[in-house]
Order: sequence, then C-alpha cells, then structure tokens
Amino acid sequence: MKSFTYERVETPAAATAAFAKTKGARFIAGGTNLLDLMKLEIETPAHLIDVSRLALDTIEPTTDGGLRIGAMVRNTDLAADARVRRDYGLLSRALVAGASGQLRNKATTAGNLLQRTRCPYFYDTNMPCNKRKPGSGCAAIGGFSRLHAIVGASDACIATHPSDMAVAMRALDAWVETVDGAGKTRSVPVADFYRAPGKTPHLDTVLAPGELITAVTLPKPVGGTHIYQKVRDRASYAFALISVAAVVQKDGSGRVALGGVGYKPWRIEAAEAELPRGAKAVTAKLLAGAKPSHENAYKLPLVERTLAGVLAQARG
Repeated sequence: MKSFTYERVETPAAATAAFAKTKGARFIAGGTNLLDLMKLEIETPAHLIDVSRLALDTIEPTTDGGLRIGAMVRNTDLAADARVRRDYGLLSRALVAGASGQLRNKATTAGNLLQRTRCPYFYDTNMPCNKRKPGSGCAAIGGFSRLHAIVGASDACIATHPSDMAVAMRALDAWVETVDGAGKTRSVPVADFYRAPGKTPHLDTVLAPGELITAVTLPKPVGGTHIYQKVRDRASYAFALISVAAVVQKDGSGRVALGGVGYKPWRIEAAEAELPRGAKAVTAKLLAGAKPSHENAYKLPLVERTLAGVLAQARG
C-alpha cells in the first residue's frame, strides 16, 4: 500500500472543502471496498477524507410518505429498520443477501452504491483493464467472461455492477441526493446514476469530482409482494450471477430489476407491461439486444427461470 495522508471531517461542507484543496483526495466511510483496492494499488489516493462521522446516519420520513436514508446509515441498520422491513421489504432482503454480517455492520448506504466492479481483470493489475487504466484494453473481452455483462456493455468494458442494494433501489425508484464543493445540492434518480461504459468505463457514476452523496430517498411505498432472488455460486458471501428484484401487485402488474447482467441495475419499464403474460415475455423485452459471450450465454435462460420462480412465489 502506498503512503497517504488522512483527516476526519465533521460536516459535508468540510468534506467537500477538503477535497477541493487536496489533489488526489478520496472520501472514505466504512472502507469495505476502497481499502481492498488500496492494498492492491488499484486505487492510490494521496489523501483520505474520513466522512464516517458525518451526521448523515438517520432514517427519516419524507413529507410525501417516503423515507430519506442518510448516506452513512449502515447496511445492517437499514435492513433491520422496522419501516424498511414493513414498507420496502425488497430493500431489506437485498441488503441481507449481500456480503457478510461483519461487512454489513461497516458498509454504508452511499458506499454500497459506489462500490466498484468485481471483474477479476479489474483486480489483477498485470492484466489490461480500461476501467482501471483507461486505454489499456479489456482482458475480459475474449477472456474469462462467465460473470460479465450481457446487456449495456461496450467494446471497452463488459464489467457488471456488484451491488445488491442498488438493484432494489432501482426497482423502488430511489433518488440519490448530493452536495458539491460550492454547496450546490441536487437529486439524481438511481436510474440515471450509473454511466454506460462507452469509451470511458473508468467513470462509474455521474458524480463530479468532490461531489458527496448525502442521502438516498425512497418514494412512498407501492405495496405488493416484495421478492429479491439472488443466484450465486455459493450460498453466502458471493456476488450475483444474476439477481431479480420484483414487486408484484395482486392484479399481476409490478416492477422488475435485474442484477448481474449489466453495468448498472437493469430495469426496462416497458417490459413490466408483459408481467401478466409471464417470465418469458418479460425477459424477452428486458434483455432485448443482449450480446452474451459463449461463457455467459447461460444468463439468458437463468434470468427467465429465476423470474418465473419469483412470479410463481409472488402469486402464491
């Protein structure tokens, strides 16, 4: 690990100011992803700004009947919150499906959204990776691609986003609140938060340098049956081969988002009109234009079969 300097801040304004005055700075909270990347010298920040003590660790009701989740709320606390379990069960289930209890105790809401891909070539500094080193190439294309994207990829990158929580947030139409160094705030829908890889896969999100996530807001509950089904190689502590986040209403309508298939949680609202017709019809629209490799083509039928199981469970 390369040497770095460190400071702890107490307010979002102090955090963004510290970032602006220090070249090569990064925010750190739970550190469950960043510290691993620093040990491998994939990330080499010159300065760490500890935001873990910011007063952004509460879950509060919003005026429209939703919830505002502070950026520093720990995954364990969010999953266990009585309001989340009652009204946003999909989110609670997705959180519990991720990582381990020890990691959930440290990981934060903002950090979960910002975790980087688990592509093995991204983690191997001896291999070319445009996400790690722009312009170096993508070893996954033509390489071991069993875990990689089948939709939304580009000629520069076929990595997938690893977050379980983000998939649930997408199905629930969450928004991400931020503040920048000038004190300007904005809200970005999770649907627009992640950048398509294109020719710049090293840019994961639409956040500007030094822009800090302060909260994630959920709209008022939509009711229905909430199910999160994660298919993985091991029963625990493994990232999704594919995952299905679904909210199904009594009339057969609902919402579906997928994990493990693209650079972001994958939801196509037009596909949800096909829910009454069954999993095959929904999958055809969800994954229209998919470009799997010979190693990950299994994800196409796996999505359909998993979604069929989810719909059967939702309908009793």
